[in-house]
Amino acid sequence: MSGFRKFTVVDKVKESAVITSFLLEPTREGDWLPFKAGQFLTVNIPATMDGSGRTLRRTYTVSSPPSLQGRYRITVKREDGPGVEHASALLHDTVNPGDTLEIAGPAGNFTLDANSPRAVLLLSGGVGLTPMISMLHELAHQGDRPVYFLHACENGEVQALGDEVRAIEGVRPGIRSHVCYRTPTAEDHAAGRFQTAGMITREVLQDFLPLDDYDVYMCGPEPFMQAMFELLTGLGIRKERIAYEFFTPARKLGAPAAAPVQKDEAPAAPDDASGFRIRLSKSQKDLVWDPSADSLLAFLEDQGLSPEFSCRAGICGSCKCKLTDGKVEYFLEPLDEMGENDALLCCSRPLQPLVLDL
Repeated sequence: MSGFRKFTVVDKVKESAVITSFLLEPTREGDWLPFKAGQFLTVNIPATMDGSGRTLRRTYTVSSPPSLQGRYRITVKREDGPGVEHASALLHDTVNPGDTLEIAGPAGNFTLDANSPRAVLLLSGGVGLTPMISMLHELAHQGDRPVYFLHACENGEVQALGDEVRAIEGVRPGIRSHVCYRTPTAEDHAAGRFQTAGMITREVLQDFLPLDDYDVYMCGPEPFMQAMFELLTGLGIRKERIAYEFFTPARKLGAPAAAPVQKDEAPAAPDDASGFRIRLSKSQKDLVWDPSADSLLAFLEDQGLSPEFSCRAGICGSCKCKLTDGKVEYFLEPLDEMGENDALLCCSRPLQPLVLDL
């Protein structure tokens, strides 16, 4: 990350009834940074057009290939709701070619394992296809690993970038795509835009995927992700080979719910340096920190809890919580300066016993 830089919207493309792409170029030479397929940008979106300076901050995956140097493309689904200020609606309605946006990043760890020889399954639901498109571009031009692109959405009216997927499929042998529409229209049937209708089932996966050893990359709405995770592991794909990313705060896939810790059954504070007591004041729980945990967020998820998160990289602020007592250290520097009584769970670990307002 290199702080926020100014980028100009040089093109705006309506990809479907609900999805629009924005092509961005830096206003200052040298402000474009290389990225890996699957990484995201953090975007400051003006919340008002009156010059007040108020912004909404959101993260959007880069949908362009890493080889397209000097430009980023983000592909955004419009979200609307009563009484809710949606950044995506502001992008769709008020941001046009010639406008300037502040961009930070790229960042994120949802990226391809370039050293793996295994076949790849790119599995997406809805606008979750955006990191998969970038990954598909990269895989098509690097090596000869078999690649299977499986996408699910409502119908052809909302599907985005279908022509682009078909074009990439023809780049080299060994790339196959499959589209599943939940409720295809008569036009979809007539145009042959999809392969299967309804939901992605075990049978769909078995028919599409030959027996092989796969690396899976998956993105989409939480119910879709949970269902696909169960199907994939049920087919024998190992959990550690399923990489995934949520676009909204959600819980860890496949994590068994831990039994709640009763206040009078709280573990005793350790006598040595193996861990610290982590007190959750709102839920009245006492836990003992596991030093092998990657972060406070990962530790809490391992305890069966579901704190909010989105980027897992210290950018979006979704996992920020009040730190009532104690201190943390950051192994990734937060994009925003943290207050003395704030903690970002995704990129911090405890330096001493903590009391969190959770």
